Amino acid sequence: MAKMRVAQIPRPNGPIELVDRDVPSPGAGEVRLKVQACGICHSDAMVKEGLFPGTQYPRVPGHEVAGVIDAVGAGVVRWKVGDRGGVGWHGGSCGYCDSCRRGDFFACETAMRVTGITRDGGYAEYMVAPADAVAAIPAELSPIEAAPLMCAGVTTFNALRNSGAHGGDTVAILGLGGLGHLGVQFAAKMGFRTVAIARGADKEALAKQLGAHHYIDNARSDPAAELAKLGGAKAILATVTESPAMAATIGGLATKGTLMVIGAVGPMTFDPLMILTKDQSIKGWYAGTSIDSQETLAFSVLTGVRSMNEVVPLSRVSEGYDRMMSGKARFRVILDMAK
Repeated sequence: MAKMRVAQIPRPNGPIELVDRDVPSPGAGEVRLKVQACGICHSDAMVKEGLFPGTQYPRVPGHEVAGVIDAVGAGVVRWKVGDRGGVGWHGGSCGYCDSCRRGDFFACETAMRVTGITRDGGYAEYMVAPADAVAAIPAELSPIEAAPLMCAGVTTFNALRNSGAHGGDTVAILGLGGLGHLGVQFAAKMGFRTVAIARGADKEALAKQLGAHHYIDNARSDPAAELAKLGGAKAILATVTESPAMAATIGGLATKGTLMVIGAVGPMTFDPLMILTKDQSIKGWYAGTSIDSQETLAFSVLTGVRSMNEVVPLSRVSEGYDRMMSGKARFRVILDMAK
C-alpha cells in the first residue's frame, strides 16, 4: 500500500504530529485529491483544541485545499482524473433532507459535514472528499493563490454579495487581517464605496493599497460616528474576533443596513433600539458551498483579487499554525506540498 505524509491532531489539545498513513481510496461518490496547497485557518483551532463536538481523533485538519484529482470513485460524473479541484469548509450534503431540498445545502440536517473536522482534510499529501464538495480551480490561479480563497475568500466574497448592498453603496470592512484584507479587495472590485476600519494609523496605507476609499482608525475615533458622516454603511462586514469592536460599529449603519458577522466571537452587547428604529439587521454568514467557492475563484481571476500569503512546507506545519494563531501572519499561512 502506498504511503503519504500527513499532519494530524492525535487528541484534543494535542500537538500537531507528522506521521505516515496509507494513501486513501475514494468511495462511491467521492474523489481523491493530490493536495498541492492547503491554507492554515483560525478555524483549525476547533479541531486542534477540541472545540467541535463529536470530533473523532486522530484527525487531519485543513479546509483551504487546492490540488488535482487523481482518483474517482464509483458514480462520479462531474469530475475526472487530472481535473484541478479545491475543497473548502463545506464538506458536502445529503441532498434529501428538507434543507437540501430547499437548496440550503449549507444547512444540511442529516449531519454537519466539515472538511478537516468531521473528516480528514488537507494537511496531507492526499485526501478524499465528496464529489459535491469540490470546486473547479481556474488555470489562471496557482495552488498557493487558490487555497486561501476556498475559505477566507469565499466567506468574504459570499457575505458581501448577499449583504443587500449594491454598486455605489457604502460598505465598511471591520478588520484588516486574514479575512479583512480580502474583504476590502472584494468590496472595492464589486463597486462599493469601500471603508476599511482597523486599529492604528499605520494600517491606512495598506487599506488604500487594497482599494479602500476611506480609512477609519477605531483606536482614535468612533467608527459609528465616522461612518455616519459618510451617510451610513449599507453593510458592515465584521471580520474581527472582538464583539465589542463589532458592537461599536452598529450606530454607523444606514437605514436598512446590515452588520454581516463572519468573525467568530463571544456574546455581543448592544441596545436593540439602535437597529429597531431604522429597520437594520445583524446577520451571520456561513462561508459557502462548492459552487460559491468556484464563483469566488472566477471573480478573483476576473478582477485580480489575491490573498497575501506566507508559505511554509508541510514539515513546518506546527510553526505555520502558531504563526497564524499569533495574529502576526501577513495575512494567510499556506502549506506548500511541493516544498
